[in-house]
Amino acid sequence: MTRAQQIGVVLGLAIVTALTILRASDPGIFKLIRGVTFDEYQRLVPRTFEPMPVRVIDIDETSLREFGQWPWPRDRMALLVDRLSEMGASAIAFDVLFAEPDRLSPRNVVRDVAGVDPSLAEKLPDNDEIFAHSIAGKPVVLGFGLSNEGNYRPLVKAGFAFTGESPVSAPPYLGASTPLRPQLEANAAGLGHISLNPGNPSPVVRAVPLFLTDGEQLYPNLAIEALRVAQGASTYVLSGAPDRAGIMTSAKIGDFVVPLTAAGELWLYVSPDRAERYISAGQVLAAEGASPEVAAAIDGSIVFVGTSAAGLQDIRVTALGENVPGVSLHAQAVEQILSGHFLSRPDWADGLEILLIAVLGCLLVVVTTFVSPAVALICGLLITAMALVASWLSFLYAGLLFDPLAPIVSGSIIHFAATSFKILVIDRERREVRRAFGHYLSPSLLHRIEHNRDALRLGGDDRELTMMFVDVRNFTEMSERLAPTDVVAFLNTLLDALSRHVVANEGTLDKFIGDSIMAFWNAPVDVADHEAKAVRAALAMRETLAELNAGDAFGFGPDQEVSIGIGIHTGLACVGNMGAKTRFNYSAVGDAVNVAARIESSCKEVGFDILISDSTARSVPGMALIEAGALQLKGKSSRTQILAVVGDERVAASLEFAALKVVHNQLMQALQSHSRNSRKLISTAKLRAVQVIGGLAEFYERVSRRADHFREMPEEVEKSAAD
Repeated sequence: MTRAQQIGVVLGLAIVTALTILRASDPGIFKLIRGVTFDEYQRLVPRTFEPMPVRVIDIDETSLREFGQWPWPRDRMALLVDRLSEMGASAIAFDVLFAEPDRLSPRNVVRDVAGVDPSLAEKLPDNDEIFAHSIAGKPVVLGFGLSNEGNYRPLVKAGFAFTGESPVSAPPYLGASTPLRPQLEANAAGLGHISLNPGNPSPVVRAVPLFLTDGEQLYPNLAIEALRVAQGASTYVLSGAPDRAGIMTSAKIGDFVVPLTAAGELWLYVSPDRAERYISAGQVLAAEGASPEVAAAIDGSIVFVGTSAAGLQDIRVTALGENVPGVSLHAQAVEQILSGHFLSRPDWADGLEILLIAVLGCLLVVVTTFVSPAVALICGLLITAMALVASWLSFLYAGLLFDPLAPIVSGSIIHFAATSFKILVIDRERREVRRAFGHYLSPSLLHRIEHNRDALRLGGDDRELTMMFVDVRNFTEMSERLAPTDVVAFLNTLLDALSRHVVANEGTLDKFIGDSIMAFWNAPVDVADHEAKAVRAALAMRETLAELNAGDAFGFGPDQEVSIGIGIHTGLACVGNMGAKTRFNYSAVGDAVNVAARIESSCKEVGFDILISDSTARSVPGMALIEAGALQLKGKSSRTQILAVVGDERVAASLEFAALKVVHNQLMQALQSHSRNSRKLISTAKLRAVQVIGGLAEFYERVSRRADHFREMPEEVEKSAAD
């Protein structure tokens, strides 16, 4: 394991630990995301609406137009109870608060009129008494609300039995409630709280607390109290954890067992809002009586009395995203219990999700650190898919609610962090490689290598290269006169100045061998016109050296100029990483390398600074070239035709070079034919050469001594000369 991998693993595990702790603390954002996820599940597969003996008596807009604004007088509520009871309702639950005296009661109206005899008021009917008398002995359940003031607690009409440890402290706390009218509270068969999501800031009602607690006594909600009264049951049987107090697991209400959260809540599994669930209160209170259809719907049903009128502001949002009357959620809770279609989130669900974050997080850290990003991404996607599928199937077939997003989001954060760290490490390594190769390659070549996957292949690779060797003339004599430190300073100055032209012309610096430079073109990536770029680099070196000599950059004095020889050849070579496993160089070997080195050595014999082979010359026809003869290079069985590089295309197009080329071609013919006119032509060529480049004088001085080099030229060279 590398140090970078060790750091990556440590950082990854630290992030896993932080996310595990964060999930264990379960902040509000996690709860919100979890709730939204479960909402989406219900929207995909909502609870199917089934005809159930549950109805909502709706105080709707039509009823308000017919019977007047709300609140209605309680003698009308008494009439409503009487009608529903006559039609056979098994329970009548009011999602309405009866906390204040009926201000429309005749007794209260007369009492508030000035000058009226108080004794007269006592003789008038009281609507609260009428309503209280009406509900007495009937299966009526009244609702109470939560209050922030006082310490009133409503009566509890049912008993409680417990199995396991006491769950009394599990439900939400009831500090105080709205007081009911005493006679109504006394005569009601049941009392239940009407709060759907106390203390929950979310507008969506996802779970309903079936009980509240003041620490000593439990108080049921309206829905289960109506279900209890409808069955004639007297006791709730609550199951707690076997070894821990303050946890609810289920509640038995008559014949029905309801799974609960640890806080005594029922997860609502809602069905779409349907008109069949509602009966208008106006239809029940009609003067001619309710229709047979209405009577049949109410017979044997648990009915909830509430309002859908928008002005009364009892509209709630379900998990399906529907705006429904609050009373309908009480009805849906009873429907859900009767149907037996429950949703539950086991008390071990949180522990499982926390464990998954820890285990899968560690797995992702290891995978992302030690394998390729593609494999890590595939693993991450598989984990995501498995979490989603497992959560969905648990919901679909077992009604279990497991949060897939917490592990997925945590895993995504871990994967992103680990991948980002790995990318940073790779980027750092790339920068290090770039800095290393920057000493050998041009920026354009580096860019192409970085953006071309196949541009750089390690190992041996046969390809056509243009090789260059550069050597300092008379370096041994110079080094004998200089101190070692001066020799190093001289070489650093010279080689730095010359090697820049290799990189600038997209070449690769192979190595420095004492006072020599080895470079090549067309590797590690393809370089267009690599022959021409090598020749241009050589011409640039000639100019740079002239400037260094003119400025006495080496400190040798004006009489001691430094000269170099450059040999260039194009041919097949093997290029790649060569050496030992622990230390190797990117280099080239082969016959082409040897030929270029021999051509550079021939510069002394030829008396010119830049020589190229005919294979290179064929690719630079526009350059100013002159034939330098066919030389017998060491190690070669046949002679190699070489040419001298006089200058670039600008020089080739000059009149002076054209005149020199005519004389030079005549000289070549004279040398081949052993003509005595060759000496005169050499003198003429010298004069012409001075007008082109000074370095050619020595070249022509040595031509007469190299007459054999210009005889028996290969056929292809003769054709090149004729051109």
